[in-house]
Amino acid sequence: MAKTIMVIDDSASLRQVVGIALKGAGYDVVEAMDGMDALSKLKGQKINLVVCDVNMPNMDGITFVKEIKQLPLYKFTPVIMLTTESQEAKKKEGQAAGAKAWVVKPFKPEVLLGAVQKLVLP
Repeated sequence: MAKTIMVIDDSASLRQVVGIALKGAGYDVVEAMDGMDALSKLKGQKINLVVCDVNMPNMDGITFVKEIKQLPLYKFTPVIMLTTESQEAKKKEGQAAGAKAWVVKPFKPEVLLGAVQKLVLP
């Protein structure tokens, strides 16, 4: 059975690029446009990994990570932050919230897939 990855980004084109890379590697993809949208789409379904932007309207990525880590079903779901933010302070904030990896845009699909393969839950 394919593993499901949630891609959260306010840019539809970026969700599409990431989605194509992940689907090409055999993953199922659930898309959300921001943290609020993502939380509303979880609904108890199995998510093996989340790829999340940092800067989004309604609920930013770091707030989303803090929220998902409060949910018993998703407490151990790995989160990869995919963002234009490369400052150390932001990375530390992301790690403190529970993010497992930090990939800076523009990114190479193989770099993202490498991180996904390392972190995705069985």
